[in-house]
Amino acid sequence: MIIFQTDSVEMPAIDDKKISSWLKDVAHSYGKRVGDLCYRFCSDDVILDCNRQFLNHDYFTDIITFDYCEGNRISGDMLISLDTVASNAHQLGVDYDRELLRVIVHGVLHLCGFHDKEPGEREEMEAAENKALDLIGI
Repeated sequence: MIIFQTDSVEMPAIDDKKISSWLKDVAHSYGKRVGDLCYRFCSDDVILDCNRQFLNHDYFTDIITFDYCEGNRISGDMLISLDTVASNAHQLGVDYDRELLRVIVHGVLHLCGFHDKEPGEREEMEAAENKALDLIGI
C-alpha cells in the first residue's frame, strides 16, 4: 500500500493512483515488490527537526527515507520537504512537478538499494532517477 499524507503543508497536486502504479513499476524493474510506503509531505522546519532527532544532521534536505525492507519487498517512510523541493527546482531551473516526482522516486530507489553519498553513487542515482522519470513520461 502506498500512502500520501501531509504534515503542516498543503497536499501537492499529484495523481495518487498514477504515481503509485509508477512506483510499483520502478520497484519491479529492480526485482522488488512494493510493501507499505508512506510519503509524508512537510515543511523545512519539520524535516530539519527530523534530521536532527533521528540522523544527527543539522541541515535541510529534500527527503529522508526510513527503510523497513524485508527481502525483495520494499517498505519505508519517506519525509519530503516541499520547501526544499521548490527551492531545488528554482535553483536547477526545472519544473516543480518534475522535481517533486524526482524526489518521490528517489526514496523508492534508496529502498531498491541505490545510494548517493560515496563517489560515483550520485551519478548512478541520477541515472536511475532519469530512467524512472522516463517511465512516467517526464
